[in-house]
Amino acid sequence: MSLPRIVAVAPGSPAARAGLTPGDEIVAMNGQAPRDVIEYQLLADEPALDLDVRRGGLDITALIDKDSGAPLGIEVDSPVFDRIRTCDNHCEFCFIYQLPKGMRPSLYVKDDDYRLSFLYGNFTTLTRFTEADLERVVTERLSPLYVSIHATDPDVRAAMLRNRRGAISLRWLRALLDHNIEVHGQVVVCPGVNNGDVLDDTLTGVLDQYPELATLAVVPLGVSRYTTEATMRAHSTDEAARVIHQVEAAQCDFMAAVGRRVAFAADEYYLLAQRPMPDSASYDGFPQHENGIGMARAFAAAFHRATAPIPVRSGFFAALEGAPADGYRAPRTAASAAVDDVGRRPVVIISGEYGAAVLEPLIAGRDDVSVLAVHNEFFGGNIAVTGLLAGADIARALEGRSPAFRYLLPDVCLSRGAFIDGLTVDALPLPVEVVSTDGRSLRRALG
Repeated sequence: MSLPRIVAVAPGSPAARAGLTPGDEIVAMNGQAPRDVIEYQLLADEPALDLDVRRGGLDITALIDKDSGAPLGIEVDSPVFDRIRTCDNHCEFCFIYQLPKGMRPSLYVKDDDYRLSFLYGNFTTLTRFTEADLERVVTERLSPLYVSIHATDPDVRAAMLRNRRGAISLRWLRALLDHNIEVHGQVVVCPGVNNGDVLDDTLTGVLDQYPELATLAVVPLGVSRYTTEATMRAHSTDEAARVIHQVEAAQCDFMAAVGRRVAFAADEYYLLAQRPMPDSASYDGFPQHENGIGMARAFAAAFHRATAPIPVRSGFFAALEGAPADGYRAPRTAASAAVDDVGRRPVVIISGEYGAAVLEPLIAGRDDVSVLAVHNEFFGGNIAVTGLLAGADIARALEGRSPAFRYLLPDVCLSRGAFIDGLTVDALPLPVEVVSTDGRSLRRALG
């Protein structure tokens, strides 16, 4: 078990007044060693805190008095202090197995930890979930959680996870729902494995066995050129169209039975099938926006000033005092200057190929704006989302282009100012302006 290390202390906060500094390690809070940032927060809410702190090899004590629930004023370096519960499934469709070598180590962490599901919105299969975990989730009301279902047929699910516990671990989903824990589900559809009749059975199975499920995202398999699984392949246009038909038919069944649509097909399916996206009202508030469900429609609505941008849904972590800036909360980079500061030069919007298909209708009729659709050579395969664009691919696309244009880059490409391949914006051959990835911000940048 590692100790939570303080990485930032807010000026004037109770922690600052007690003399805590970055680099200090928290040994115990009121005599208890917190296992994770969830327990840390519960302890930090206490009005009287007796902190055992390790500083440079020396153990010291800090006494803090504050109002109950008042922020302690520190940020720690990790969400989990004991150990991230790693995934022991061996799914042939797992994208982590499809990453190239030499990337930053954090990208290779394959977790199946319900705490990260609660904190970040990560999906868990529940194959490592226990009675003790259920007791904690229910007692502390760790809700919502996000569960990978993939198939409700036990044999199909076990085969997909390559883990025999996959056949029975959805019993924990039933237990969570019985205790009124909000759960959002996901089905990654693999052609030839859990599409077609199996997907129909899964949609029916969710309605029959888990009707309290908040939402169910149906998303396509992503296949990079690094996959070693010969059976994993991209959807055809006809397969994508069938998935849409199946999901929309299931929505009718869910509406009749529980009064909610529940199941939603990812935007990628509509792009692959060359079908128009459903209208905004069809997404019931965009609860799985960050999973690519309704993202295109929400972007377009915000671009046309019809709605405010949909906020990033990052579990409970975004509001958690002391939470490290990781995952969805990782800083991207500062926003670009306003259009008045950069003049009225022609604009080029950098995007992945899927993003370009969404953007081009929005700028139709504007001669001063174009879209640069960047092909993802870094991952290859069918990877075409903007968020997985590598710096090297963007640099290649910008080579030889005119510096007289303004180049807008959506910040979804970045984490802590770096692309997924480690390159930074400064390494690109032309200056770019980083814009928040929402329709309103793009509209404002275009002027």
